[in-house]
Amino acid sequence: MVSSPCTPASSRTCSRILGLSLGTAALFAAGANVALLLPNWDVTYLLRGLLGRHAMLGTGLWGGGLMVLTALLSGGLALLGALICFVTSGVALKDGPFCMFDVSSFNQTQAWKYGYPFKDLHSRNYLYDRSLWNSVCLEPSAAVVWHVSLFSTLLCISLLQLLLVVVHVINSLLGLFCSLCEK
Repeated sequence: MVSSPCTPASSRTCSRILGLSLGTAALFAAGANVALLLPNWDVTYLLRGLLGRHAMLGTGLWGGGLMVLTALLSGGLALLGALICFVTSGVALKDGPFCMFDVSSFNQTQAWKYGYPFKDLHSRNYLYDRSLWNSVCLEPSAAVVWHVSLFSTLLCISLLQLLLVVVHVINSLLGLFCSLCEK
């Protein structure tokens, strides 16, 4: 008689490990998004509404955080939450940080404004040209480092969550089918 490679005990152990991993990743994603709302740990930018739309979307809070925590109950919701957080983080890295910058090079007058100075910069990629990091964004200080660090963190966490959710769904299906095969 051939024995089944699946056992209910191994499926339960795998589910516990996946659940703990997903829960921990969700908490880290929520924490990273809270940090994005407080550049340099200064609440002034949040209160004045001087934050980028990617940070204000809060996908680390509701996508990578709340939806993934809720996903421990539903795999489809977790997949959607992690995917939304992943895509938003990728777009945020492409667009660059929301910061105050000097627009005089664009219109020949001394003027500062808040916006996305790297979004339409086609000749140079700010992610690869670190000389732009401290020269373009005037406020908040270290805006590019803060932006790149935290959105990269969210990108990695959401990718990990995507992988964990897929493994969780496969493990759940194997647990279901293996339990049907048992006597």
